[in-house]
Parts: sequence; structure tokens; C-alpha cells
Amino acid sequence: MATQVRAAPAGDLASRLFATRKLTLDLAAPLSDADATIQPFPDASPAKWHLAHTTWFFETFVLRDHASGYRPFDERYAFLFNSYYEAEGPRHARPRRGMLSRPSLDEVRAYRAHVDEALEQALPNLPPDALELVELGINHEQQHQELFLTDILATFAENPLEPAYRHCEEPKATRQSTNADAGNDDWVTGREGIVEIGAPADGFAFDSERPRHRVFLSAHALASRKVTNGEWREFIDDGGYRNPALWLSEGWDWVQRDGIAAPLYWRDGDSEFTLGGRRAIDWAAPVAHISYYEADAFARWAGARLPTEAEWEDFAGSADPSGGNQLDRAGAVVPRPGGAVFGDVWEWTQSAFASYPGFSPAAGAVGEYNGKFMCGQFVLKGASCATPRGHSRASYRNFFPPPARWQFTGVRFARDA
Repeated sequence: MATQVRAAPAGDLASRLFATRKLTLDLAAPLSDADATIQPFPDASPAKWHLAHTTWFFETFVLRDHASGYRPFDERYAFLFNSYYEAEGPRHARPRRGMLSRPSLDEVRAYRAHVDEALEQALPNLPPDALELVELGINHEQQHQELFLTDILATFAENPLEPAYRHCEEPKATRQSTNADAGNDDWVTGREGIVEIGAPADGFAFDSERPRHRVFLSAHALASRKVTNGEWREFIDDGGYRNPALWLSEGWDWVQRDGIAAPLYWRDGDSEFTLGGRRAIDWAAPVAHISYYEADAFARWAGARLPTEAEWEDFAGSADPSGGNQLDRAGAVVPRPGGAVFGDVWEWTQSAFASYPGFSPAAGAVGEYNGKFMCGQFVLKGASCATPRGHSRASYRNFFPPPARWQFTGVRFARDA
């Protein structure tokens, strides 16, 4: 299986399943049908599609394959809401998901209710391999909860009215921090020599997190905190976006081609667009919505570098992955100052998303979950303010292509010791 996990007790699994399913509905509660239909750009998806796709996942891999007598809610939905599973046949083109005015948002909610009722009836009699798929489905839906929020942010950012998804408190102080204020000299010396990374054999983990294996770490140190908005302002003021010497060739081409001059949602230098609408930039909060290219250029400007995945994972091994500013309930989330290792923003590493020694994708459609994307992507570690609490861990491997920045993505420095 893609999860390689021992099946949880059915009662605990059911409570987590339906709590997850409810949170997704709660996230969608403020949206109109029009809000939920818009696709702001091809890599993002409409809110309505997220609601339906996560439901299709359970209907297909759990109910269709393991619940005797189950009949699909609508045979046509398999074509509409399959994401990228080639083994499941043809599907609606990803860039055109925003053209799906039908089914309506209410019809998608009815689809969810139908599948949830069937799951509740089927759970007591599901075999262990099906329960593993339920566990995978819970974690899959949690991933889509984060995507739901980031895609809605991107959707509303396209509207000149700058609507708020939900209320969000203004920052308590907007004083611009400086390198001296933030204690940029605080470094944590990393371990040197052979260490182990990757998920242990027990407990849930995605297939790409295994096998656990040994790597060698040279002498290094990681910054004790993430880079702030105030520090990013200094980078801008110093001409960071105009200096080709700081940028990778592809990154500089991207900056020139797309006119990049600030993090994605910054407006007029002193405000930013958030899930709570436009608000003053909190200069002490971690910078967010930056690409790999920007993170790499900023680190070079600061006389540092990005950490490797192994350095970051070893650094975070003793930290509480459930701590920090993460998603607990439906609402407008933003990065906040003074955070823990996990939470606020995902952190870019310099490591390509590639297979670990001994990795082998699972048989069948679920084997397409991660392995087929191990090309042209970089690993991000940690968690963000939009990550459901309890979803992440030190071995977790988020990944995006280098220009991506509509996620809550930030940076923590590393350096050779």
C-alpha cells in the first residue's frame, strides 16, 4: 500500500474520518456557488472541485473496491473528479476545472453526504487493507483542506473588490523589524556525520517518506527562526529583485518575464492581501508566498544558503510537529510572529523531490500518489498556518515546482559551519 501503516481501531478511525470530512464542509460554508466554481489559474482548483475530488477518492478506492453492493452516486463524476490517476481512466482536463458550473455546490454537498453515509455503514466490516485506504483518504483530504484555503486566497486575490473569505484580526504592531531586532545571529549547530532520515516503519506516512535510511551530514547550522517580512523589505530596498548576480538563471528569467518585485500578495509596499482581505503587513511575521527562486536569491543576498532536506529533518527531529500556528478550525489563517519550528509557513529546501534508496511505488492506482511527481520539484518541510494540526511530521515531504508561490511558503537559512 502507499501508506504502509497498521490499521487504526475502527472507532478511532471513524471519529477522525468524520471530523476531517466536517472540517472540509466548514471551510466551504462562507462560499457562494460562484465563489466555489472559479479556478484562478491552472495549478489551483475550484473549491467545489476539492469538495468533490476528496469524496471521489473515498468512493472509488474504499467503497467501490471494498464495500459490497455499493453503487456510485453518479457514474459521470469519475470523469469529472479524478485528478491524475491514469489507472482510473480518462478525466476532465485540469486547466478547465473552473468550467464546471454543474454539478452545483449543493449537489456536491449531496454527493458528500451520500458517500459519508455509505462510509459509516461500511466501516465496521472493512478489511485491514481497506482501512489503510481510509487512513490514506483522511490524510489526502487534509492536504486538500490546505489547498482549499490557498486556492480560495488566489481566487479572491483576482477580484478587484478584494473580498475577505472570513474575518482576520489586524496585526497588533506593524513596526518594520530589522536583522538586529530579529536576532539573525541565532544559529543552531546541526549534527555532523551519519544520521537517519525518513519515516519509521510504524505509524502513518506517505510512500515517499520511506524507507528510513542513512545520510551523511557535513558541519552546518540552521537559523533558529524563519525569515520575516521586515527582512524581506530590506532585500527589496537593497535592489534584490534587480540584481541578476543573486539569481539562478531560470529564476532571473522568471523575474524578468513576469515582472516579479515582491512576495505574491504584497500591495503597494505596506499592505498584503490575505484570507481576511487587504491588511497591513505584519513586519515581524514570517514572510510567505515566495518561490524557491526567491528563497534561494534571498539566502544568497544574506550570505547564507537554503538547508538540505536532511539537515532540516534532523534539525526538527525533536520539535513538536503539532505545535505552532496551524489549522485547528475553519477560518482565515495568516502567518504570525514568534512561531515554533512547525507552522506558519512551509520552508523551502535546496533538495530535489526524489526517491529514497529502496523506494518502490505501490501497485495499482494509489501507487501514482507521489512517485510520478519526482521530477522538477523541490522539497518543503514543516507545516503552515493552513496545515491541519497533526497532519505533518519531521519526515513529511511537501513538494512544488520552483516558481510556485501561492502556497504559504517561506524560508529558514542554513550555512556551512
